[in-house]
Amino acid sequence: MKKKILKWGLIMLTLVIVIGGGVFLYIFFQLHRDVQATQADYQLESKQIVDEYLADYNAANDKYLQEEGESKVIEITGVVAGISEDFNKQKVVLLKDLGENAGVSCTFTTETKQNAEKLKVGDSVTIKGVIRSGAGYDEDMELYEDVILEKCDVVNNK
Repeated sequence: MKKKILKWGLIMLTLVIVIGGGVFLYIFFQLHRDVQATQADYQLESKQIVDEYLADYNAANDKYLQEEGESKVIEITGVVAGISEDFNKQKVVLLKDLGENAGVSCTFTTETKQNAEKLKVGDSVTIKGVIRSGAGYDEDMELYEDVILEKCDVVNNK
């Protein structure tokens, strides 16, 4: 009886390892979307997208996010209000008009950060990326949150 239980236990453990390993390998090696090679779904000014999110967060999410949660590719034009670096050493460019409460925070990848290094505060620029989070207002902290774009690159620097 003990041998039969041990045998079935080993069979179940082996199945769990094989299936788990297969799922891990599938997720790890699946193709990633090349945002910069993809045609932009929308071309907007930074103020436009911020205003859309502040007016109706859910409607803006329905417009800019696909049902699977994958973001549409967006080109945002605006004025560079700040340039910083995040904890992963990636360049982050803030597009925000003077006097606006919120802007668009654009995070560049390791491959595209050299293009962000050419930017200066005050430049008018168009940046392409995918949206991860919309603008909002946090009533508890009384702060506006920026729209967040990821996998960004400079399309046009005027």
